[in-house]
Amino acid sequence: MNSRERTLAALRREAADRVPVFMWFHPSTAQRLAALLEIPVGRVAEAMGNDIRQTWVNNNYAMEGIVHENEGDAHTDEWGVHWVKRGEFNQIEGFPLAGLAPEEVLRYRFPAEHMEFLMQRMLPLLENRGDDFVGVDVSPCVFEMYWRLRGMEDAMLDMALNRPMADTMFARCADFSVMLSVAACERFDVDWLWTGDDVAGQQALMMSPALWRELVKPHLARIVDVGLWRGLPVAYHCCGALRDIIPDLIEIGITILNPVQCNCPGMDPLDLKREFGSRLSFMGGVDTQGVLPNGSADDVRRATERLVGGMTSDGGGYILAASHTIPPETPDENIFALYEAAGIPRQEIFDNAAAIRAAAKKM
Repeated sequence: MNSRERTLAALRREAADRVPVFMWFHPSTAQRLAALLEIPVGRVAEAMGNDIRQTWVNNNYAMEGIVHENEGDAHTDEWGVHWVKRGEFNQIEGFPLAGLAPEEVLRYRFPAEHMEFLMQRMLPLLENRGDDFVGVDVSPCVFEMYWRLRGMEDAMLDMALNRPMADTMFARCADFSVMLSVAACERFDVDWLWTGDDVAGQQALMMSPALWRELVKPHLARIVDVGLWRGLPVAYHCCGALRDIIPDLIEIGITILNPVQCNCPGMDPLDLKREFGSRLSFMGGVDTQGVLPNGSADDVRRATERLVGGMTSDGGGYILAASHTIPPETPDENIFALYEAAGIPRQEIFDNAAAIRAAAKKM
């Protein structure tokens, strides 16, 4: 099976030759693996056997797609959000709507004039897609987009004290995601629509489930509908403990949940599979806080085999992925043990890297 066939089979809950993989690496981990495999860092996921390729066309591009070299390097994105490199990642240090009066907030306009630039992020994936499963990421969608503009404190206060304004701004955040979703789905041959909205912390939702249902759910549903109307699977990313709203996500049509942060209350992957597996596929669940960085290679192998076996108990419905990026303290042997348990032996990874090097020499 090729990557696209393998992933589509998993989403149909059918058996595949192996579990599909979509792994994310901390920048330092990716650099280390690139050196080990003697390939460019941008080709690491390919060499390691990732089956899915996707990129961001919404604000997550400004966070993850722009890579600065030096600590303190910065940029201001098309939304007016100011990002600064702190450690390995870009962090927000300027919220364009922070501290503004409601009438000023309501005058904000999303950067629709930059849509063509944002759409172009998809072109490299589609020009060389091969047999890969290709997705388009339109996150952040509602709450997370708003707090990036307003700041977390002001956004939460708006939800508590000025719900009409919060609802209006959430609607505008969703409108922009809908516009991007429609454009991408109409122009490009994509295999799923990827949405996302971090609304949970390590212990619970950031707001009550009732408030989420009132202010966030209806707008998220409009974005999901764009994919559903086109017959596409729709993935949803939310870190943390979101167990309380999983039935709501299924209700609005979400078909894949990521990243299944297994150390959070209510987020044990096998429990979620037993309860929701007939209605929802899962992507994630690899423990990046405990076993993967701190266990032995045998520990990782056994944990991965248990995870994959339990999550594919109905024949599929699962994509192997980490609950976060694979951290830099993870030993190489543990990373290879993870992949070996997924059906991708070390030799296959090195063979993939050799093929990448050989292709580069011919260019």
